[in-house]
Amino acid sequence: MTDFSSQLPVLGWREWVSLPELNVQRIKAKIDTGARTSALHAFYIDPYKKDHQQWVMFSLHPFQDRTDVIMECHAPVIDRRIVSDSGGHKQKRYVIETTMVVGASLIKAEMTLTNRDNMRFRMLLGRTAMDSNFLIDPGASFLQGK
Repeated sequence: MTDFSSQLPVLGWREWVSLPELNVQRIKAKIDTGARTSALHAFYIDPYKKDHQQWVMFSLHPFQDRTDVIMECHAPVIDRRIVSDSGGHKQKRYVIETTMVVGASLIKAEMTLTNRDNMRFRMLLGRTAMDSNFLIDPGASFLQGK
């Protein structure tokens, strides 16, 4: 068995994440190994065509417990999928691919768009995005800094 503990960065159960392609300097994300795909808070989702490709414009509240700060984001759509939330409810969601920065790690990952206003975190970092690039310490928070 390989000892990855000295080779991989460690994430706590919540971390600060940057989404540079969406101009989001930082957003607090819950590290969710139970979620296959990452999810990003989005409301007012508006699909459109750009150069014969499907794109989506969406609004985002980047900060927990604050709806007064609104960001407008644009991204190409790579898919629409039926996703089950933690309560088992199925929803068809737009899927985008974007770059995430977690500490010193740069990750290109898929992310579904869904309204998370009633959730504690505006973003979930799912296990597909983490792949085998991190170890998780569920008793720690913000190990990768801001």
